[in-house]
Amino acid sequence: MTTLLISHPSSLEHQTPEGHPERPDRIRAVEAALEDERFALLQRVEAPEATLAQAELCHPAHYVAAIAAASPAEGLVGIDADTTMSPGTLSAALHGVGGAIHAVDEVMAGRAANAFCALRPPGHHAERERAMGFCFFNNAAIAARHAQRAHGAGRVAVIDWDVHHGNGTQDIFWNDPSVLYASLHEMPLYPGTGAPSERGEHDTIVNVALRAGDGSEAFREAFDIAVLPRIASFAPELIVISAGFDAHWRDPLANLKLRESDFAWATRALMELADRHAGGRLVSILEGGYDLEGLAKSTAAHVGALMRG
Repeated sequence: MTTLLISHPSSLEHQTPEGHPERPDRIRAVEAALEDERFALLQRVEAPEATLAQAELCHPAHYVAAIAAASPAEGLVGIDADTTMSPGTLSAALHGVGGAIHAVDEVMAGRAANAFCALRPPGHHAERERAMGFCFFNNAAIAARHAQRAHGAGRVAVIDWDVHHGNGTQDIFWNDPSVLYASLHEMPLYPGTGAPSERGEHDTIVNVALRAGDGSEAFREAFDIAVLPRIASFAPELIVISAGFDAHWRDPLANLKLRESDFAWATRALMELADRHAGGRLVSILEGGYDLEGLAKSTAAHVGALMRG
């Protein structure tokens, strides 16, 4: 078995306004980085398109229907100040859901060692009933819930190292003792949630707030002290990573100072826990990352670590 890379051309068809940081070039940068010969052994497949019903794993039917109805025939439609739909957005978002579900299916069935979904738009800001922060459907949350519903996973851990707090994932799992959500993020920063005091109804929400200027040492110490022991004690049967790379020092939307080696280190740490508790089962889903060079190098480091390189 090897690492499964899931992508789809629809990711390039989700258009955003001129100058918008969440743009098709992000996927082009990721794909170019993963064309390097060291990634020759990746198992590469195209994401299937999810049904609207599959998006309802974490979103109510009326919300999913409203997103579908908002899809424009031409031009751009604003969902909020940051989040817009183009004619290609709905298909891209549904391929994001489909890719996450397919990754879980392949990893849970033992046909892939682990998986990385190189798809956009991102998802972790999408709450149960609200699209925001460039996000429409919460791919990581749907992956976790699909593992439970389709494969009988009792406990799933979602680890989010995007520099922005995943308010959507927290909203979806706030009352759920069967999913551990752990986020390391910069504060204060968009969307303003993610204080350490936000712990969920069952103490299964772990928020680690980093400060502007924090770099490798602070990140690794927080990961070691606040995140890894909680995952270990939770003993998940699957680990899902919301893999945003906007904590990289080059990123224009935040102020942390991580390097690509930090993402590789965190990946290996989570793989060790997956090996110990989850039979190695791990699915990673692209979130943010808006400097193309930082995104490309960080993704390469992350996927290289997934391949046990």
